[in-house]
Amino acid sequence: MDYGLLYVVCRNRKESSKIAAQLLSKRIIACANIVPSIDSVFRWKGKIRRQKESLLLCKIRKKDFSKAAKEIEACHSYSIPCIALLDIDGLNNAYGGWLASEIGKKK
Repeated sequence: MDYGLLYVVCRNRKESSKIAAQLLSKRIIACANIVPSIDSVFRWKGKIRRQKESLLLCKIRKKDFSKAAKEIEACHSYSIPCIALLDIDGLNNAYGGWLASEIGKKK
């Protein structure tokens, strides 16, 4: 498959929404889903931290990952944001066609 799911952890819903809008306006992603509140537990500077964050999930062409990562890093509030690309192993035909029309093959 040519598509993936971009996984980005953000400070809050507002930041997730801002990043999604920027990526959409540049046609880097086809759509975004925002999970407004997640509970994160992580080690930072030697201490275990707990924090409320927001999760941004975006449908993207795999080849556009580097472009998306640069855009996100330029406007993200974290010095080391989590930006990961997950493989999509299958899509239903109708949805796959819609993705292609938004960011995939040029007509």
